Amino acid sequence: MLREVLAALAPRDGETYTDGTFGAGGYSSAILESADCRVVAIDRDVTAIRAGQEMVARFNGKLLIVEGCFGDMDSLLQREGIDKVDGVVLDLGVSSMQLDQAERGFSFRYDAELDMRMEGSADSERPSAADVINSLSEGELADIIFHFGEERRARQVARAIVNARRENRIERTGQLADIVRKVVRPAGGKKRDDNIDPATRTFQGLRIYVNDELGELHRGLRAAERLLAPGGRLVVVSFHSLEDRAVKRFLIERCGAAPRGSRHLPANNDDRSPAATFELLFKGAKGPADDETAVNPRSRSARLRAARRTSAAPWVEEAA
Repeated sequence: MLREVLAALAPRDGETYTDGTFGAGGYSSAILESADCRVVAIDRDVTAIRAGQEMVARFNGKLLIVEGCFGDMDSLLQREGIDKVDGVVLDLGVSSMQLDQAERGFSFRYDAELDMRMEGSADSERPSAADVINSLSEGELADIIFHFGEERRARQVARAIVNARRENRIERTGQLADIVRKVVRPAGGKKRDDNIDPATRTFQGLRIYVNDELGELHRGLRAAERLLAPGGRLVVVSFHSLEDRAVKRFLIERCGAAPRGSRHLPANNDDRSPAATFELLFKGAKGPADDETAVNPRSRSARLRAARRTSAAPWVEEAA
């Protein structure tokens, strides 16, 4: 959704932008080519950072790539002497580059080690997907697969995983996909309504859990609120309903559009919400154009939401 992202971000000369999910650098490159501006890109994947150094050289000082998580974007940029930016763009989830690298273990299209860590196995202290699958209880696995993968048969999948690992440790993507496919089968041999591989939701749930993607998203949205200058724009592209709902809820709340009560349950006048820190650039979410989905089928589920920062102070989050 490059065209839609650029239209929402509206880069201008002399401004500074943050690409919180650098990946292969598509957004960073397009922003720099559309205006005489500066981009500070962030990625937790050192492979992406190394690959991006050629782009850094090409843009001659206008692109800086920082290693880290976009949930820490304000503190990462402060280390570089940057307190405010004029736009933040986030392209959520796993990148096409990571999906296409068989050794990363994100996809069941390749038989590889069951890893899924976005930092890469050599650069991460977090448990791999194989560690999770082979160590957590049946109930914990069921919760992960149900809540993060939105798999209706999560309990049956978790039970099958626990039974299989009693025989042999599950180390490969192919092993796990075969286990799931034996459980998540349509009755009577009919095709699944959504026409996706039965292992898709389980793999999604594991990946989100391993990388704490929803926690990272919540931290990133709040960090963008602190980092954006008045008038700065936040543009977020999500690829599944969990991400999109989180972005939608954040923007509804921060735009002051959350429900305030009703005639049956009046609002408490003593409970004054902070001033709105964002205003929507457009209602709802935008999807990709038909010509993009024809060329890139992966973009079909993409949803874009965007908002402009007001001059109100960032909200102070209550301690958990």
